[in-house]
Amino acid sequence: MTLASLEEALALGERLAALVGPGDVIALSGPLGAGKTSIARGLLAALGLEGEAPSPSFAIVQPYDPPEVRLPVLHVDLYRIEDPDEAEELGLDDARIDSLLLVEWPERLGEDYWHDALWLTLDVAADGTRRLTARVPSAWEARWPLT
Repeated sequence: MTLASLEEALALGERLAALVGPGDVIALSGPLGAGKTSIARGLLAALGLEGEAPSPSFAIVQPYDPPEVRLPVLHVDLYRIEDPDEAEELGLDDARIDSLLLVEWPERLGEDYWHDALWLTLDVAADGTRRLTARVPSAWEARWPLT
């Protein structure tokens, strides 16, 4: 899939919002500036968030709860995590029981950690468009009509 603009990245997030529920994980991978946060912002807006969602780079975890959004969401940015053991303190495993996790830089914990996540990888092409590839686990196969 190719995303030619910021609007297309936001629209992808909006389409994903119609498919998600508590316990889901969407892993957003790619270099700085690839559009990970834009997809997350589109999803959060479609879930009801008013205003622009801040990047969770500094806070690492940015929580959103009803009535701000229609279901609990943790927007997670693991860029500053240097050791997978640091992530234990974040309580992500417990949080995903009743929340959607949007995880930027998921590779910081290793791909095995997110074995059941919808894994979206963005690459920036020379012309500025973003190429998106998806790794779709079995839990997402029936919900992934976005290609």
